[in-house]
Amino acid sequence: MWKLKILILSVVLVPSLVWGQVRLKDISDIQGCADFQVIGYGLVVGLDRTGDGIKSEFTIQSIVNMLERFGLNVDPKKIKPKNVAAVIVTAELSPFAKPGSRIDVVVSSFGDANSLQGGMLLVTPLLGLDGEIYIQAQGPLSIGGFNVGMEGGAGVRENHALVGRIPGGGFTIKPSPIRMKNDGIVTFLLYNPDFTTATRIAQAINRQFEQPIALVIDAGTVEARVPPDMGSVNVKMDFIAKVESTLVIPDVPARVVINERTGTIVVGLDVRLSKVAISHGNLSITITPQTKVFQPPPLSLGQTVIDTTAQIEVRSSESHLMVVEETPDVGSVAEALNALGVKPRDVVAIFQALKQAGALQAELIII
Repeated sequence: MWKLKILILSVVLVPSLVWGQVRLKDISDIQGCADFQVIGYGLVVGLDRTGDGIKSEFTIQSIVNMLERFGLNVDPKKIKPKNVAAVIVTAELSPFAKPGSRIDVVVSSFGDANSLQGGMLLVTPLLGLDGEIYIQAQGPLSIGGFNVGMEGGAGVRENHALVGRIPGGGFTIKPSPIRMKNDGIVTFLLYNPDFTTATRIAQAINRQFEQPIALVIDAGTVEARVPPDMGSVNVKMDFIAKVESTLVIPDVPARVVINERTGTIVVGLDVRLSKVAISHGNLSITITPQTKVFQPPPLSLGQTVIDTTAQIEVRSSESHLMVVEETPDVGSVAEALNALGVKPRDVVAIFQALKQAGALQAELIII
């Protein structure tokens, strides 16, 4: 019998009030410290007959344009880009990256290539949304997979061979336009906005510095001002280092998250069930196709007839009504569902019905 194992998940994923203190830096970002996303279009060369086909006209046009820059005129109809692939190159530029620093870039196939294994990315400018060039990327790809194919469709494939990385393949040309304001205020943006958590953060910061320097702006934003006794705003970095190490106990709402595609269920620590009666039964329908061939008599002018029918079998398991008492914690929820002897897919339907009946004292999220 399948058992609902959610108690361990709740211990791992949800902090308890005993040992649940976490650093502020682990549950929030600092405004002005976000990465700046850049993107570019380029060509990967040196592939072993696994590049784009002639149907990828943009790849052929890109090759022609590149060769024209080198003073070579080529008829596009004579180009077979089997060793070349058009790719999209992306990267995230740190707000602290300086011109000359290197970052990793991600290369993804854009055409109908079979694999990027062994390829070399030609120099590719990466642009921001403002149209400015921030990074110049080039280098050999590392893909962590392969795809070997043969005529007729046979082949061997391991992992994904159409996306690769170039460690340190991005050369920073221009620093990120994202900047921290040097106004003596540090703004923390919570990963999971919650009024209780935001209030606890402000209280913890005020206790640490023994003065009211932190203020809750909303459920996802907390501002902290550099104390006057720390000097000028030039000491903002020292202040951030101290504040982001502040220990906080985040508040986690009662929540049940269900993935219907995989049958995965995650139940939060504070989920409660009201007293309710549950009756659940299974209905299975099996359809078996049957094919019969009717041959005409010898020396007759008749034709062979093929008749296809289907045999339908319906099975319904007996259901029984079970009363589930009010449960005070997630462990009791697991025990109550295990007592029903249901499968993961059935648990999804039960949780949905419990929510509709008002017996599930938690937010139900289906993804």
